Amino acid sequence: MAEYRTFTNDDAMRFADEHSGLFGDHSKLSCEEFGDGNLNLVFRVSNDKGSSLIVKQALPYARCVGESWPLTIDRARIEAEVLLKHRKLCPEHTVEVLHYDAEQAAILMEDLKDYRILRSELIAAKQFPHLAEQLASYMANTLYYSSDFALTGPNKKQQVGKFLNPELCLITEDLFFTDPYCNHERNNIHSGIRAEAQQLWHDEVLQAEVAQLKADFLSKPQALLHGDLHSGSIFINDDNCKVIDAEFGFYGPIGFDVGSLLGNLLLNYLGHFGLTADAAARETQQQYLLAQIETLWQQFSRQFSALMSSECREPALQNSLYQQRFMQQIWADSLGYAGCELIRRTVGLAHVADLDTIGDSAVRGQCEAKALKLGRELILQRHSLSSMAQMLTLLRYQQG
Repeated sequence: MAEYRTFTNDDAMRFADEHSGLFGDHSKLSCEEFGDGNLNLVFRVSNDKGSSLIVKQALPYARCVGESWPLTIDRARIEAEVLLKHRKLCPEHTVEVLHYDAEQAAILMEDLKDYRILRSELIAAKQFPHLAEQLASYMANTLYYSSDFALTGPNKKQQVGKFLNPELCLITEDLFFTDPYCNHERNNIHSGIRAEAQQLWHDEVLQAEVAQLKADFLSKPQALLHGDLHSGSIFINDDNCKVIDAEFGFYGPIGFDVGSLLGNLLLNYLGHFGLTADAAARETQQQYLLAQIETLWQQFSRQFSALMSSECREPALQNSLYQQRFMQQIWADSLGYAGCELIRRTVGLAHVADLDTIGDSAVRGQCEAKALKLGRELILQRHSLSSMAQMLTLLRYQQG
């Protein structure tokens, strides 16, 4: 058994060459490390004929902090196995994993070099008509077919155990549900919204609702989640999108994945108040985003409901009234987790470029204040906002 070591460029080239037949015997290989995330090394290995692959290696600590924040390298196994499972369930929209090495915590996967990161594209006010429908299909298939509706009881429980991910779940538990609501040293608060952030620390009504959402996150293993489904974990081009970075995957509440994605689209919507100076261009982009948000939920709920109706294996769960109630609970959960995403990306450790790249400090503060206000209302009103139309009405009302 080879002892774990941090990969160099040469190590990544050897790894890619040994575990893929893509390059051939006479290829001249090159490698660059370009990971800009918080946790891992990411290499692109290319040959002189234009072919390339990605090597991703888990570091034994959080890269964004350093060795003072140790992490298990087993997260690479979780990521590889979640992506393999999700690709089986939705091959069109999941990156392909070619090889996983447990000892080196390294994954070899396809290079999405013909795709771009969704977050960057949305910040640049690009529009993709296929975005919402494809991501709705990804979520409906991966979440339904890993749930109690599709699996037997023993199989489902076995899968829950296989995808236990305690260390990375703890990061989510802290950054999502705890840190933003107290004066924690990990928080990253823009000076323009310090007063609004401090209000969160004393808002007992809001904290009670966040506590409920956290309790559900801890105790509701409904389906195999991606666990970190934001616009930085999605690659897109003019025809297709693919999901990457599933190392936070585990069995949890379905609404967490849906809400995380909705929250990131809402963050981009709010960010354009500062990112796009021209009023007409801003209106056009924001209307596109609202249409995508609406389509995302409509298509996801339609597809998930259709699967429940036609393919449910568990007799007790075939009851149509129960299935309607289940979808309404997913909707409420999704709103709540979207609200948590808005708040934690604004005042917590891990921000998003949708807000951080706004050049005017005062305008950035205004956009961040909007995010906190909307996040709070989504959490508090998640059970009374019974439809997407009502949620969009709330959004428009808040923007005046």
